[in-house]
Amino acid sequence: MKDSNFLKEKNARSLWHPMAHPADSLQNPPTIITGATGVKIKDVDGHEVVDAVGGLWNVNLGFSNQKIKDAISAQLDTLPYYSTFRGTTNDKVIELSEILRDFFAPDGLTRAFYTSGGSDSVETALRLARQYHKVKGDTGRTKFLSLKKGYHGTHMGGASVNGNANFRTQYEPLLPGCYHIPAPYTYRNPFNETDPERLAQLCLQAMEDEIAFQGANTIAAMIMEPILGAGGVIPPHESFMPGVREICSKHGILLIADEVITAFGRTGGWSGSRYWGVQPDFMCTAKAITNGYFPFGAVMIADHVVETFEKDTTGAAAIGHGYTYSGHPVGAAAAVACMEETVRLKVNENAAARGAELFAGLQELGAVHDIIGDVRGGHGLMCALELVSDRATKAPIDKKTIGTLQEVAYQNGAMVRISGPNVIMSPPLVLTPDDVQTILSALKAGFAAV
Repeated sequence: MKDSNFLKEKNARSLWHPMAHPADSLQNPPTIITGATGVKIKDVDGHEVVDAVGGLWNVNLGFSNQKIKDAISAQLDTLPYYSTFRGTTNDKVIELSEILRDFFAPDGLTRAFYTSGGSDSVETALRLARQYHKVKGDTGRTKFLSLKKGYHGTHMGGASVNGNANFRTQYEPLLPGCYHIPAPYTYRNPFNETDPERLAQLCLQAMEDEIAFQGANTIAAMIMEPILGAGGVIPPHESFMPGVREICSKHGILLIADEVITAFGRTGGWSGSRYWGVQPDFMCTAKAITNGYFPFGAVMIADHVVETFEKDTTGAAAIGHGYTYSGHPVGAAAAVACMEETVRLKVNENAAARGAELFAGLQELGAVHDIIGDVRGGHGLMCALELVSDRATKAPIDKKTIGTLQEVAYQNGAMVRISGPNVIMSPPLVLTPDDVQTILSALKAGFAAV
């Protein structure tokens, strides 16, 4: 490794960082992470902290899972790459597919289409949804519905169904035919409704209204996160996703569950859809499927969709879509090991227990500090604090203050993520009670400094 002087001198000079202004990265050099062990990361100066970001929602099992690392190493020695395009496959991807079939059986999902990551998985689901209707002869079903505040990756399709202007405005015009429904976001919504159950019903009514306006026979799919993640951890009322499922089924609209964040135990359930008792038609996964150790994803597909494609005799169901790295053998090997470890460790149960502790601690902070406008969580290890400069008007916090909070928390033992006015926490699912307290004490120090 180059020495610390070299790394600091060259930091951000020869690369542009995702989700950042290039000039800001030069003026405020990013933290240089050089090592990680367990649930902790270490920077170039040797400062070690609990990673309350979990990599980027993906390092569910922590940074030291040797079984996954060994699986990657062994696969590199055996078969480092081969394509799964028509005519060839590999042993590891077959093994993984059977594991995923069993794991997602309660969700009614029995086939996998492999991708390189979350954005790829969303793009795949959108494309297959359109193709499904064409195979059935419903060629007019091309539109998509999604939630405002929802996040669905960075491809043109995903950006088009994204419900956050930060990921849209500078890249417009985007895909036509994408329409957005108000999110069940109790802190800020157009209905000025704070009761979660009533708000869920109002959002469902808005969805029905949009379907009536567009024409149900023009809509291919509704895509949604079971709990909105990157938009600020927005959990809906328990009636919301089942209500969406019911509306979609009534109108012949496919339901795509974007579970790039919520699959594999993050919510305390094995999937976010299962947490709410819903069976989607497609499920987008990635991130924790390999614990972040290899770029990989899978779109899981429901039985009735499988039947439509596999019984086609016209040729319309031939899939003209895929990625060079779809079903990559190293990624598949990592995923096999990761799935085995995920189930063995019962990380969903620990996520539920530690998540309850973290949420309770955050609620205590919210009762003390006026700049905390809203505390969100209570569904596994995904929590957020929305900061305001004025509780009465809900005016968002200024960038300098929330930046200071993040820096002081980091110096006091925890890396947290800042996104707009939100402090987001998505730590590894192998977190201990002591780790939870470290995060909370670091945040206490941060709030004391602002």
